[in-house]
Amino acid sequence: MDHFAQPAAPPVASAPGEPGWSVKRWPATVALVICIVLYEVLPATLVIGPRWLVPVLEALPILFLTFGHPYRHPEEPRAVRFMTIATIAVINVFNLISIFALIDRMLAGNVTDGRTLILAAVSVWFTNCLVFGMWFWEIDRGGPALRHTCHELAPDFQFPQMENPMFAQPHWIPKYTDYLYLAFTNATAFSPTDAMPLTSRAKLLMAIESFASLATIVIVTARAINILKA
Repeated sequence: MDHFAQPAAPPVASAPGEPGWSVKRWPATVALVICIVLYEVLPATLVIGPRWLVPVLEALPILFLTFGHPYRHPEEPRAVRFMTIATIAVINVFNLISIFALIDRMLAGNVTDGRTLILAAVSVWFTNCLVFGMWFWEIDRGGPALRHTCHELAPDFQFPQMENPMFAQPHWIPKYTDYLYLAFTNATAFSPTDAMPLTSRAKLLMAIESFASLATIVIVTARAINILKA
């Protein structure tokens, strides 16, 4: 009977969305660490409370998430996603406060060093790009834990690869770098250029990023250049 037994079928590779599929957290962790470093180099007048306070508030959840939950997957606890969103929100709020503090100092005539003003503007602008790249990465289709699984939600962004799959790699999946590029183009052009927002929350986030970028580039940087020329 063994002579007529059928050979065993070859193992089938797991497809995205099946149990066990996961996304590494480290690209977003690197971006968060860079945000902390950029906050540390801001002038003391733009720092809220003791200089160590905000970095500690941001670093503690980052360490917990990175080492305790290094992968995003559909079975991750809801508390992990909540902590991830809360960490992004904290960084975003403090960066926006720094932007408004910078504008307030400038309008009050308390800034006389153009080089310091430019360095501060570059720091908050770059943080703006990083943090909104994380926002886009976290919300699109339910976040990286659900994206491209059977549990994913409706898309928040339409990437060119989705509209023209013949130009994309097979089974193309957007990564954090794709969302970071989306945030960068939105911060420089003040409008979507790479991917189109499809939901109200995506449009609202892009509008907030564009406003913060516009205030930083047009108002702060223009004033800094005038100071340098004086």
